[in-house]
Amino acid sequence: MAGRDSQPTQGTEIAAGDSLGRWLALHHTVGVGAARKRQLLAHFPSIDALFDTRRAELERILGERLPALDQLLAGPDPALETTTRAWLAEARNFLVTWADADYPPLLREISDPPLLLYGVGQRAALSHPTIAVVGSRNPTPGGRANAHAFAEHLARAGLSVASGLALGIDTAAHNGALAANGMTVAVTGTGLDRVYPPRNRALAHRIADHGVLLSEFALGTPPRAENFPIRNRIISGLSLGVLVVEAACKSGSLITARLAGEQGREVFAIPGSIHSPLARGCHALIRQGAKLVETAQDILEELGALAGVVTSTPVVAGADNTPTDAAERRLLDCLGFDPVDIDGLVACSGLTPQAVSSMLLQLELRGMVASLAGGRYQRTT
Repeated sequence: MAGRDSQPTQGTEIAAGDSLGRWLALHHTVGVGAARKRQLLAHFPSIDALFDTRRAELERILGERLPALDQLLAGPDPALETTTRAWLAEARNFLVTWADADYPPLLREISDPPLLLYGVGQRAALSHPTIAVVGSRNPTPGGRANAHAFAEHLARAGLSVASGLALGIDTAAHNGALAANGMTVAVTGTGLDRVYPPRNRALAHRIADHGVLLSEFALGTPPRAENFPIRNRIISGLSLGVLVVEAACKSGSLITARLAGEQGREVFAIPGSIHSPLARGCHALIRQGAKLVETAQDILEELGALAGVVTSTPVVAGADNTPTDAAERRLLDCLGFDPVDIDGLVACSGLTPQAVSSMLLQLELRGMVASLAGGRYQRTT
Protein backbone atom coordinates (compact mmCIF):
# COMPACT_ATOMS: atom_id res chain seq x y z
CA MET A 1 0.00 0.00 0.00
CA ALA A 2 1.61 3.28 1.15
CA GLY A 3 5.06 1.82 1.54
CA ARG A 4 5.38 0.25 -1.92
CA ASP A 5 6.60 1.94 -5.07
CA SER A 6 5.19 -0.60 -7.52
CA GLN A 7 1.71 -2.14 -7.38
CA PRO A 8 -0.54 -1.13 -4.48
CA THR A 9 -1.17 -3.57 -1.66
CA GLN A 10 -4.82 -4.54 -1.19
CA GLY A 11 -4.77 -4.94 2.60
CA THR A 12 -4.21 -2.50 5.43
CA GLU A 13 -1.04 -4.05 6.90
CA ILE A 14 2.33 -2.35 6.60
CA ALA A 15 5.30 -4.68 6.32
CA ALA A 16 8.34 -4.22 8.52
CA GLY A 17 11.08 -2.20 6.86
CA ASP A 18 8.70 -0.46 4.49
CA SER A 19 8.71 3.21 3.45
CA LEU A 20 5.63 4.41 5.32
CA GLY A 21 7.62 6.81 7.48
CA ARG A 22 9.33 8.32 4.48
CA TRP A 23 6.07 8.92 2.64
CA LEU A 24 4.68 10.61 5.76
CA ALA A 25 7.79 12.78 6.01
CA LEU A 26 7.64 13.80 2.35
CA HIS A 27 3.92 14.54 2.42
CA HIS A 28 3.83 16.48 5.68
CA THR A 29 7.10 18.46 5.46
CA VAL A 30 6.33 22.19 5.39
CA GLY A 31 8.65 24.44 3.39
CA VAL A 32 9.08 22.18 0.36
CA GLY A 33 6.26 22.84 -2.07
CA ALA A 34 4.19 20.17 -3.79
CA ALA A 35 5.79 20.86 -7.17
CA ARG A 36 9.32 20.47 -5.72
CA LYS A 37 8.31 17.24 -3.99
CA ARG A 38 7.02 15.83 -7.28
CA GLN A 39 10.23 16.98 -8.96
CA LEU A 40 12.25 14.95 -6.48
CA LEU A 41 10.02 11.89 -6.88
CA ALA A 42 10.36 12.09 -10.65
CA HIS A 43 14.16 12.16 -10.38
CA PHE A 44 14.56 9.03 -8.23
CA PRO A 45 13.39 5.46 -8.88
CA SER A 46 11.85 5.14 -5.40
CA ILE A 47 11.06 7.01 -2.21
CA ASP A 48 13.93 5.18 -0.52
CA ALA A 49 16.41 6.33 -3.15
CA LEU A 50 15.28 9.92 -2.53
CA PHE A 51 15.85 9.71 1.22
CA ASP A 52 19.17 7.89 0.83
CA THR A 53 20.56 10.80 -1.19
CA ARG A 54 22.71 13.52 0.37
CA ARG A 55 21.21 16.92 1.03
CA ALA A 56 23.63 18.59 -1.36
CA GLU A 57 22.45 16.37 -4.19
CA LEU A 58 18.81 17.25 -3.51
CA GLU A 59 19.66 20.96 -3.61
CA ARG A 60 21.50 20.43 -6.89
CA ILE A 61 18.38 18.79 -8.38
CA LEU A 62 16.09 21.53 -7.10
CA GLY A 63 18.50 24.28 -8.09
CA GLU A 64 18.22 26.10 -4.77
CA ARG A 65 18.99 25.81 -1.09
CA LEU A 66 16.03 24.86 1.07
CA PRO A 67 16.40 24.85 4.87
CA ALA A 68 13.33 22.59 5.05
CA LEU A 69 15.32 19.74 3.49
CA ASP A 70 16.84 19.09 6.91
CA GLN A 71 13.36 18.49 8.29
CA LEU A 72 12.49 16.31 5.30
CA LEU A 73 15.55 14.09 5.56
CA ALA A 74 15.14 13.74 9.31
CA GLY A 75 12.06 11.63 8.65
CA PRO A 76 8.58 11.75 10.17
CA ASP A 77 7.49 12.59 13.65
CA PRO A 78 7.82 9.19 15.42
CA ALA A 79 4.49 9.73 17.17
CA LEU A 80 2.76 10.34 13.83
CA GLU A 81 4.24 7.20 12.32
CA THR A 82 3.25 5.10 15.34
CA THR A 83 -0.29 6.50 15.31
CA THR A 84 -0.60 5.96 11.57
CA ARG A 85 0.58 2.35 11.78
CA ALA A 86 -1.95 1.60 14.50
CA TRP A 87 -4.69 3.26 12.44
CA LEU A 88 -3.75 1.24 9.34
CA ALA A 89 -4.11 -1.98 11.32
CA GLU A 90 -7.86 -1.31 11.57
CA ALA A 91 -10.19 -2.73 8.95
CA ARG A 92 -10.89 -0.61 5.84
CA ASN A 93 -8.20 2.00 6.62
CA PHE A 94 -5.55 2.57 3.96
CA LEU A 95 -3.07 5.02 2.46
CA VAL A 96 -2.61 5.67 -1.23
CA THR A 97 0.56 7.43 -2.39
CA TRP A 98 1.72 9.15 -5.55
CA ALA A 99 3.62 5.97 -6.50
CA ASP A 100 0.58 3.68 -6.27
CA ALA A 101 -1.10 2.48 -9.44
CA ASP A 102 -4.55 3.27 -8.06
CA TYR A 103 -3.82 6.89 -7.17
CA PRO A 104 -6.91 8.73 -8.55
CA PRO A 105 -6.03 9.43 -12.19
CA LEU A 106 -7.89 12.73 -12.56
CA LEU A 107 -6.47 14.03 -9.28
CA ARG A 108 -2.97 13.32 -10.60
CA GLU A 109 -3.60 15.87 -13.37
CA ILE A 110 -4.17 18.96 -11.18
CA SER A 111 -1.43 21.48 -10.44
CA ASP A 112 -1.09 20.71 -6.71
CA PRO A 113 -2.18 17.13 -6.00
CA PRO A 114 -1.52 15.66 -2.55
CA LEU A 115 1.27 13.09 -2.53
CA LEU A 116 -0.58 10.96 -0.03
CA LEU A 117 -4.23 10.34 0.82
CA TYR A 118 -5.63 8.69 3.93
CA GLY A 119 -8.70 6.59 3.15
CA VAL A 120 -11.45 4.69 4.93
CA GLY A 121 -13.76 2.40 3.02
CA GLN A 122 -13.71 1.04 -0.50
CA ARG A 123 -10.35 1.67 -2.13
CA ALA A 124 -11.78 0.74 -5.54
CA ALA A 125 -13.88 3.94 -5.39
CA LEU A 126 -10.74 5.93 -6.18
CA SER A 127 -10.90 4.96 -9.86
CA HIS A 128 -14.68 5.28 -10.31
CA PRO A 129 -16.02 8.08 -12.59
CA THR A 130 -17.12 10.86 -10.26
CA ILE A 131 -19.27 14.00 -10.19
CA ALA A 132 -18.98 16.51 -7.34
CA VAL A 133 -22.17 17.95 -5.82
CA VAL A 134 -21.64 20.93 -3.52
CA GLY A 135 -23.47 23.93 -2.10
CA SER A 136 -24.64 25.83 0.95
CA ARG A 137 -24.40 24.51 4.50
CA ASN A 138 -27.75 26.20 5.16
CA PRO A 139 -29.83 25.43 2.07
CA THR A 140 -33.51 25.94 1.49
CA PRO A 141 -35.70 22.81 1.67
CA GLY A 142 -35.90 22.94 -2.10
CA GLY A 143 -32.12 23.08 -2.42
CA ARG A 144 -31.71 20.14 -0.09
CA ALA A 145 -34.29 18.17 -2.08
CA ASN A 146 -32.57 19.05 -5.37
CA ALA A 147 -29.18 17.92 -4.08
CA HIS A 148 -30.63 14.60 -2.95
CA ALA A 149 -32.58 14.04 -6.18
CA PHE A 150 -29.71 14.98 -8.52
CA ALA A 151 -27.23 12.83 -6.59
CA GLU A 152 -29.62 9.88 -6.56
CA HIS A 153 -30.23 10.15 -10.30
CA LEU A 154 -26.50 10.50 -11.09
CA ALA A 155 -25.61 7.57 -8.85
CA ARG A 156 -28.23 5.38 -10.55
CA ALA A 157 -26.59 6.24 -13.85
CA GLY A 158 -23.27 4.89 -12.60
CA LEU A 159 -21.43 7.97 -11.35
CA SER A 160 -19.88 8.22 -7.91
CA VAL A 161 -20.94 11.38 -6.06
CA ALA A 162 -18.23 13.38 -4.29
CA SER A 163 -18.81 16.04 -1.66
CA GLY A 164 -17.36 17.34 1.57
CA LEU A 165 -19.43 15.73 4.39
CA ALA A 166 -20.58 19.18 5.54
CA LEU A 167 -24.13 19.88 6.68
CA GLY A 168 -26.66 21.00 4.12
CA ILE A 169 -26.11 20.28 0.43
CA ASP A 170 -23.11 17.98 1.04
CA THR A 171 -25.12 15.77 3.41
CA ALA A 172 -28.07 15.67 1.02
CA ALA A 173 -25.78 14.71 -1.88
CA HIS A 174 -24.16 11.85 0.03
CA ASN A 175 -27.57 10.61 1.17
CA GLY A 176 -28.94 10.81 -2.36
CA ALA A 177 -26.16 8.61 -3.71
CA LEU A 178 -26.64 6.13 -0.87
CA ALA A 179 -30.39 6.04 -1.52
CA ALA A 180 -29.59 4.79 -5.02
CA ASN A 181 -27.27 2.12 -3.58
CA GLY A 182 -24.56 4.04 -5.38
CA MET A 183 -21.03 5.04 -4.52
CA THR A 184 -20.09 8.28 -2.77
CA VAL A 185 -16.82 9.97 -1.80
CA ALA A 186 -16.45 12.32 1.17
CA VAL A 187 -13.33 14.51 1.24
CA THR A 188 -12.81 15.87 4.73
CA GLY A 189 -10.98 18.84 6.20
CA THR A 190 -9.83 16.88 9.27
CA GLY A 191 -7.83 13.78 10.04
CA LEU A 192 -9.84 10.62 9.35
CA ASP A 193 -9.72 9.55 12.98
CA ARG A 194 -12.45 12.11 13.67
CA VAL A 195 -15.73 13.09 12.01
CA TYR A 196 -16.72 16.69 11.42
CA PRO A 197 -19.40 17.75 11.89
CA PRO A 198 -20.03 15.19 14.68
CA ARG A 199 -23.70 14.81 13.78
CA ASN A 200 -22.61 13.20 10.49
CA ARG A 201 -20.91 10.30 12.27
CA ALA A 202 -23.55 7.78 11.21
CA LEU A 203 -23.41 9.10 7.64
CA ALA A 204 -19.62 8.70 7.61
CA HIS A 205 -19.98 5.04 8.58
CA ARG A 206 -22.46 4.49 5.75
CA ILE A 207 -20.12 6.19 3.30
CA ALA A 208 -17.29 3.87 4.35
CA ASP A 209 -19.60 0.93 3.59
CA HIS A 210 -20.58 2.14 0.11
CA GLY A 211 -17.75 4.45 -0.92
CA VAL A 212 -14.76 6.10 0.67
CA LEU A 213 -13.72 8.89 3.02
CA LEU A 214 -10.54 10.70 2.00
CA SER A 215 -8.23 13.27 3.58
CA GLU A 216 -4.75 14.60 2.99
CA PHE A 217 -4.54 15.78 6.61
CA ALA A 218 -2.63 13.84 9.24
CA LEU A 219 -4.49 11.83 11.85
CA GLY A 220 -5.46 14.05 14.75
CA THR A 221 -5.90 17.17 12.60
CA PRO A 222 -8.84 19.17 14.03
CA PRO A 223 -11.42 21.08 11.95
CA ARG A 224 -9.58 24.33 11.18
CA ALA A 225 -11.28 26.89 8.94
CA GLU A 226 -8.31 27.07 6.57
CA ASN A 227 -8.41 23.33 5.89
CA PHE A 228 -11.75 23.32 4.09
CA PRO A 229 -10.85 25.54 1.11
CA ILE A 230 -7.66 23.45 0.78
CA ARG A 231 -9.59 20.18 0.59
CA ASN A 232 -11.95 21.65 -2.05
CA ARG A 233 -9.31 21.22 -4.76
CA ILE A 234 -9.43 17.47 -4.09
CA ILE A 235 -13.23 17.34 -4.42
CA SER A 236 -13.05 19.00 -7.83
CA GLY A 237 -9.81 17.27 -8.81
CA LEU A 238 -11.33 13.80 -8.34
CA SER A 239 -14.32 14.68 -10.51
CA LEU A 240 -15.27 15.00 -14.14
CA GLY A 241 -17.38 18.00 -13.19
CA VAL A 242 -18.82 19.98 -10.29
CA LEU A 243 -22.51 20.71 -9.73
CA VAL A 244 -23.33 23.69 -7.50
CA VAL A 245 -26.87 23.32 -6.18
CA GLU A 246 -27.31 26.44 -4.01
CA ALA A 247 -24.71 29.00 -3.04
CA ALA A 248 -24.59 32.52 -1.66
CA CYS A 249 -22.18 34.95 -3.27
CA LYS A 250 -19.44 34.17 -0.73
CA SER A 251 -20.10 30.44 -0.42
CA GLY A 252 -17.15 28.09 -0.09
CA SER A 253 -18.70 25.98 -2.84
CA LEU A 254 -17.84 28.75 -5.29
CA ILE A 255 -14.18 28.07 -4.44
CA THR A 256 -14.72 24.48 -5.51
CA ALA A 257 -16.35 25.68 -8.74
CA ARG A 258 -13.48 28.08 -9.45
CA LEU A 259 -10.92 25.35 -8.85
CA ALA A 260 -12.87 23.02 -11.13
CA GLY A 261 -12.68 25.58 -13.91
CA GLU A 262 -8.94 26.02 -13.39
CA GLN A 263 -8.52 22.24 -13.47
CA GLY A 264 -10.36 21.96 -16.78
CA ARG A 265 -13.44 20.34 -15.27
CA GLU A 266 -17.04 21.01 -16.25
CA VAL A 267 -19.00 23.33 -13.97
CA PHE A 268 -22.78 23.02 -13.65
CA ALA A 269 -25.19 25.21 -11.68
CA ILE A 270 -28.88 24.97 -10.82
CA PRO A 271 -30.69 28.31 -11.20
CA GLY A 272 -33.06 29.55 -8.53
CA SER A 273 -35.39 32.37 -7.63
CA ILE A 274 -34.10 35.86 -8.35
CA HIS A 275 -35.22 36.74 -4.81
CA SER A 276 -33.20 34.01 -3.10
CA PRO A 277 -29.74 34.92 -1.72
CA LEU A 278 -28.80 31.25 -2.10
CA ALA A 279 -29.38 31.43 -5.86
CA ARG A 280 -27.05 34.35 -6.47
CA GLY A 281 -23.87 32.29 -6.38
CA CYS A 282 -25.28 29.89 -8.96
CA HIS A 283 -26.46 32.76 -11.14
CA ALA A 284 -22.99 34.33 -10.98
CA LEU A 285 -21.45 31.02 -12.10
CA ILE A 286 -23.88 30.79 -15.00
CA ARG A 287 -22.97 34.33 -16.09
CA GLN A 288 -19.31 33.26 -15.99
CA GLY A 289 -19.95 30.29 -18.27
CA ALA A 290 -21.16 27.45 -16.04
CA LYS A 291 -23.74 25.22 -17.68
CA LEU A 292 -27.28 25.85 -16.47
CA VAL A 293 -28.94 22.55 -15.58
CA GLU A 294 -32.56 21.83 -14.73
CA THR A 295 -32.35 18.03 -14.52
CA ALA A 296 -29.67 15.45 -13.81
CA GLN A 297 -30.20 14.31 -17.37
CA ASP A 298 -28.58 17.56 -18.54
CA ILE A 299 -25.38 16.53 -16.74
CA LEU A 300 -25.48 12.96 -18.02
CA GLU A 301 -25.81 14.16 -21.59
CA GLU A 302 -22.73 16.33 -21.07
CA LEU A 303 -20.61 13.73 -19.28
CA GLY A 304 -22.14 10.41 -20.31
CA ALA A 305 -19.75 9.42 -23.08
CA LEU A 306 -16.74 10.73 -21.17
CA ALA A 307 -17.69 8.93 -17.96
CA GLY A 308 -18.89 5.72 -19.57
CA VAL A 309 -22.26 5.86 -17.79
CA VAL A 310 -25.80 5.46 -19.03
CA THR A 311 -27.27 8.70 -20.30
CA SER A 312 -30.84 7.98 -19.30
CA THR A 313 -32.25 6.47 -16.14
CA PRO A 314 -35.75 5.41 -15.16
CA VAL A 315 -37.91 7.82 -13.24
CA VAL A 316 -38.21 6.71 -9.63
CA ALA A 317 -41.75 6.71 -8.31
CA GLY A 318 -42.32 9.13 -5.46
CA ALA A 319 -45.12 10.58 -3.38
CA ASP A 320 -48.37 11.61 -5.03
CA ASN A 321 -48.03 15.31 -5.83
CA THR A 322 -51.29 15.78 -7.70
CA PRO A 323 -53.66 18.39 -6.21
CA THR A 324 -56.73 16.71 -4.74
CA ASP A 325 -59.26 19.47 -5.55
CA ALA A 326 -59.69 22.92 -7.10
CA ALA A 327 -59.00 24.75 -3.83
CA GLU A 328 -55.68 22.95 -3.37
CA ARG A 329 -54.76 23.67 -6.98
CA ARG A 330 -55.58 27.34 -6.49
CA LEU A 331 -53.43 27.49 -3.36
CA LEU A 332 -50.48 25.89 -5.15
CA ASP A 333 -50.83 28.36 -8.03
CA CYS A 334 -50.67 31.21 -5.53
CA LEU A 335 -47.74 29.67 -3.69
CA GLY A 336 -45.44 29.34 -6.69
CA PHE A 337 -41.78 28.64 -6.00
CA ASP A 338 -40.87 31.83 -4.15
CA PRO A 339 -41.38 31.96 -0.35
CA VAL A 340 -44.65 33.57 0.75
CA ASP A 341 -46.44 33.94 4.07
CA ILE A 342 -49.98 32.85 4.97
CA ASP A 343 -51.38 36.40 4.69
CA GLY A 344 -50.18 36.56 1.09
CA LEU A 345 -51.72 33.18 0.32
CA VAL A 346 -55.07 34.19 1.86
CA ALA A 347 -55.15 37.39 -0.18
CA CYS A 348 -54.23 35.58 -3.41
CA SER A 349 -56.43 32.48 -3.08
CA GLY A 350 -59.51 33.97 -1.42
CA LEU A 351 -59.52 31.06 1.04
CA THR A 352 -59.92 31.51 4.78
CA PRO A 353 -56.80 31.50 6.99
CA GLN A 354 -58.01 28.25 8.58
CA ALA A 355 -58.41 26.55 5.19
CA VAL A 356 -54.98 27.75 4.01
CA SER A 357 -53.29 26.52 7.20
CA SER A 358 -54.98 23.12 6.94
CA MET A 359 -54.06 22.66 3.29
CA LEU A 360 -50.45 23.77 3.87
CA LEU A 361 -50.09 21.10 6.54
CA GLN A 362 -51.43 18.41 4.21
CA LEU A 363 -49.22 19.57 1.34
CA GLU A 364 -46.19 19.60 3.61
CA LEU A 365 -46.88 16.03 4.76
CA ARG A 366 -47.05 14.96 1.10
CA GLY A 367 -43.71 16.63 0.36
CA MET A 368 -45.17 19.27 -1.95
CA VAL A 369 -44.56 22.28 0.29
CA ALA A 370 -41.80 23.20 2.72
CA SER A 371 -42.13 25.51 5.70
CA LEU A 372 -39.41 28.15 6.01
CA ALA A 373 -38.23 30.47 8.74
CA GLY A 374 -40.48 33.44 9.48
CA GLY A 375 -43.73 31.60 8.84
CA ARG A 376 -43.22 31.43 5.08
CA TYR A 377 -43.87 28.53 2.70
CA GLN A 378 -42.43 27.39 -0.62
CA ARG A 379 -43.38 24.81 -3.22
CA THR A 380 -40.98 21.90 -3.63
CA THR A 381 -42.66 20.13 -6.58
